[in-house]
Amino acid sequence: MKTAFLDCFSGISGDMFVGALLDAGLEFESLKAALSGLPLEGVEVKAVREGRHGIFGTRFVVDIREGGHPHRSFEDIRGIIGESGLDDRVKHRSLAVFQALAEAEGKIHNQPPDRVHFHEVGAADSIVDIVGGVFGVHSLKIDRIHASALPLGSGFTDTQHGPIPLPAPAALNLLHGVPVYDSGLMKELVTPTGAALVKVLSTSFGPMPSFTLERTGYGVGARDLPDRPNLLRLLVGVEHGESLSDTVVVLESNLDDCPPEMTGYLSERLLEAGALDVLLLPAHMKKNRPGVLIQVLGRPEHKGILEQIILTESTTLGVRSRIASRRVLERSLLQVESPWGPMTVKAAVGLDGRRRVFPEYESCRKIARENGIPLGDVYAWVQARNQGGNRRGYPP
Repeated sequence: MKTAFLDCFSGISGDMFVGALLDAGLEFESLKAALSGLPLEGVEVKAVREGRHGIFGTRFVVDIREGGHPHRSFEDIRGIIGESGLDDRVKHRSLAVFQALAEAEGKIHNQPPDRVHFHEVGAADSIVDIVGGVFGVHSLKIDRIHASALPLGSGFTDTQHGPIPLPAPAALNLLHGVPVYDSGLMKELVTPTGAALVKVLSTSFGPMPSFTLERTGYGVGARDLPDRPNLLRLLVGVEHGESLSDTVVVLESNLDDCPPEMTGYLSERLLEAGALDVLLLPAHMKKNRPGVLIQVLGRPEHKGILEQIILTESTTLGVRSRIASRRVLERSLLQVESPWGPMTVKAAVGLDGRRRVFPEYESCRKIARENGIPLGDVYAWVQARNQGGNRRGYPP
């Protein structure tokens, strides 16, 4: 699986992202040809070799000679991308980035996404950066992107609304669930365009995954920074085995005076709302009271609703949360033939490349009840498939 890691030690912007892709092997002429299909007048793109603190990379430059269009609506941008001759997958992912931007801007300005009017990010250079970034990922056949924690700057920047604090409010809204830290610089390091690209295109945030490195690219930022090279580093390679990395949110709370019926109902509500896993662990709490430690694993975007359920459906007064990176095996559900008819099993590919199958409870339960046999016998039949790869019924 082609994997990329974004090392964002100086933050990320749209032009730095495209520059890093170019430096990692994206052909400039193919990018230029793809962008020429956008119905934008007076736009010229260039790839320039520049250095920061002695490290050279590619700076992507968009020159604009357009008039009018002080701002564009989300509908305008849909039209611009929809009228282009880009691959449908590039159109879809580009619009997903703008959808995320529209939702972030809408929260700030108290507007629904479809009524948002983009100012800075609606300009032609931002449209080119976003479409160019998505095109580059597609062209380099990158299947999965991981990103480091993001450094944030402080201070103020001028916009059409007047001075606003840094990080820009839209960027902060986009970075919910993403690990960030204070860079110590009074400069903008993560732009709204960069935040949208990294949030939508990345599957995990945190440490670099284990993979075989094939190429490296540096995207050069427009400014010089005093304490670090203003570069975005892109590492591209093949991830080891078939293990995958992603980012999850871990929620915990100590429950006391909570009846067992309530904790059971709480678990059901959390799983229905998208929790990946729910653990209920016995705990010995203060004042020698028995209690329960609940631990919930979920997607970062589900953090708000999962916290709300814990706070409203239990007796707790607070919830702890943290972002964690996890490594998981590639898995899927398969249909196999069993002595009792079709059955669903879970399949996972190990680091050694060997596929193993595991019982899927609901399918096994259904077969056991319908055939009047012990559930353990059905489980044993599935588990025995791992010792006989060529036997009838083993998934291909």
